[in-house]
Amino acid sequence: QVQLVESGGGLVQTGGSLRLSCAASERSSSVNTMGWFRRAPGKEREFVAAITWNGRKTFYADSVKGRFTISGDNAWNTVYLQMSSLKPEDAAVYSCASGPTVREPEVAGYYLHWGQGTQVTVSS
Repeated sequence: QVQLVESGGGLVQTGGSLRLSCAASERSSSVNTMGWFRRAPGKEREFVAAITWNGRKTFYADSVKGRFTISGDNAWNTVYLQMSSLKPEDAAVYSCASGPTVREPEVAGYYLHWGQGTQVTVSS
C-alpha cells in the first residue's frame, strides 16, 4: 500500500509563496498520475493540479493557472506544488493523491492513494 505524506503547509501573507511536497513511500508501477486537491472549510474538495510521470504532462485548475506549478522529482516518488501569489481563497487543507493513468485527472475518484493533508493559511 503506497503511503503519501505531505509537508510544507503553513501560514503566509497574501501575495506570498509556499512549496508543498508529497512523498510516496514507494514507487509503484500502478501509479502514473500524482495530483493535488484542496478542501476549504464548508466547501467541497476541489482539484488543484496534476502531473503524469509518463510524459510529465501537467494539468491545472483555472483558479491556480499561472500561480501554481506542479513538478516531480526524477525518482518519481515526490511531487511538489509551488504556490505563488497566494490569495485568501487559496486557504485550505491540501492533499496529494496518486493513481493510474487517467483521462480526467481533475476527478478525485480516479485516485487510489491519498495523503492526510497539510494546512495552508493565507492571511489578508
